[in-house]
Amino acid sequence: MRIALVSETWAPEVNGVAHTLSHFASHLASKGVLLQLIRPDPADGKHDALAERDVHVRGVALPIYADVHVGWPCRRRLMRLWRHERPDAIYIATEGPLGWSALNAARRLHIPVVSGFHTNFDQYASSYHLGWSIPLARRGMRYFHNRCEATLVPTAAQRQALEDAGYRRVSVLARGVDANRYRPSRRNADLRRQWGAEPDQPVALYVGRLASEKNIELLASTMAAMQRAQPKLVQVVVGDGPARKTIARRLPNAIFTGFQSGEMLASHYASADLFIFPSLSETFGNVVPEAMASGLAVVAFDYAAAKELITHDVNGCLVPLGDDQGFIEAASELCAQPELYARLGEEARKRASSLSWAHIGDRFLAHLIQVQEAGHAATHTTSRI
Repeated sequence: MRIALVSETWAPEVNGVAHTLSHFASHLASKGVLLQLIRPDPADGKHDALAERDVHVRGVALPIYADVHVGWPCRRRLMRLWRHERPDAIYIATEGPLGWSALNAARRLHIPVVSGFHTNFDQYASSYHLGWSIPLARRGMRYFHNRCEATLVPTAAQRQALEDAGYRRVSVLARGVDANRYRPSRRNADLRRQWGAEPDQPVALYVGRLASEKNIELLASTMAAMQRAQPKLVQVVVGDGPARKTIARRLPNAIFTGFQSGEMLASHYASADLFIFPSLSETFGNVVPEAMASGLAVVAFDYAAAKELITHDVNGCLVPLGDDQGFIEAASELCAQPELYARLGEEARKRASSLSWAHIGDRFLAHLIQVQEAGHAATHTTSRI
């Protein structure tokens, strides 16, 4: 079986789409699936070893998001490729110009397409003062996804929201976590000493992009309030982005580590005690199960991954969506109760340990096989008529 993966972002870029796609690609390759990868030119120019064919197209930086590139339209090029090396199904992860080119080429060639709904555009547009574009974008995205044989979303709540908005053929494909990489035993005493954290000092952690769409103003307010409630608190912020200087001014005592990955990221998670995640722009939020698998008590709003995985006061703290003051109070109260956040972290680990990427990968492959078989059946019926 040959599958084409089309995305405007790919590892080693640090974001949820690239993270999820890397797991999908690894699983498909392990099952003997031949992979075509269609993406903008990577900075290093290298080809991904998992792919049978790694096609690079011209990339253009977004004016409001300079470190994100979209692929230049290339429908004719894709049609030439797919006439010569026809995939059995195509997965389109992003709705940028490259995604539209791939969808149009696939429709012309009658190749079945599965799309992923990975980005909460409304929240991003609002954060970058593009609210005027939301109605037009909503119509465009609905049209895009309804031309696909299936659209995959990470949560039941997201599926309901899209169905209410007129999307058709929406299915839930959850996300996994590598519970072997992210686990409490990665706790690193030397790393904690670098942070200036004694064994009895709580460490509050944030992992993610430092940008307005991640609600970092609330992160700063929350961390400051936690420090007042627990003066011994150590604040650690993992990630980078355009708002780093702003949040650094708000949190002068915080430790900013920049982006971390692999074993070092796992150690950063496990060496903390609480995970503070105020974002409202997620379709899922992979950092939540990673923190839970690492044994951290998570404070998050009641939506996306947190809504799916956390039971309030059992394995984390959920705050009603949009209740900023409630979020600040929940985090401030929790950081002063070491026995409570330790218990919540233990239960969080148990919950996250059940989330297997291998299982998610099998379900992803099943969706692709299903649309392929449906396409074959439709073609066969048409030919007989």
